[in-house]
Amino acid sequence: MRLFVALLPPPNVLDELEELIAPGKAAWPDLKWTRRDLMHVTLAFLGEVEEQALDGLLPGLEHAAAEHERLELSFAGAGAFPAGGAHARVLWTGLYGDRRGLAGLAGSVGAATQRAGAPQREHKAFRPHLTLARCRRPTDLRPLVEDLSAFAGARWTAGSICLMRSHPGPRLRYETMKSWSLR
Repeated sequence: MRLFVALLPPPNVLDELEELIAPGKAAWPDLKWTRRDLMHVTLAFLGEVEEQALDGLLPGLEHAAAEHERLELSFAGAGAFPAGGAHARVLWTGLYGDRRGLAGLAGSVGAATQRAGAPQREHKAFRPHLTLARCRRPTDLRPLVEDLSAFAGARWTAGSICLMRSHPGPRLRYETMKSWSLR
């Protein structure tokens, strides 16, 4: 099963994000815009995980959540991967607020998944963001990034982490397998 660990923004924040991207959907029809039900902040991407690995993974994630306090966050601005946006494939909005706490939580989640023997992706610096859209081929997203750069969303509290399962197919969907409250 294909798994990742994430923060899920509350409904009012998802409303803001939908309002933010609505004009872009019409102006940039070649982009694949993230559906509301798929919006999340990835803390750790695990990829394919065997079911028997869950026995070690679940307690580790519970412990990681218990070590960290709730986080005050907000979404703001926009950017693109790769950086610069001239030949981008991903449009995103960034996270602000308790970024140090967020990085610590992501580190604890990553350590827990590693101890459980979950597959590890190549190590990249944690770049907190929420993906707004993707491109099949490199696209100059600089005008769109510029249009969204002034976005400043409402503050919200991240109160839990979620182990998510990805169900690929004609209509991708995510399933929350388990969640743990932050302290």
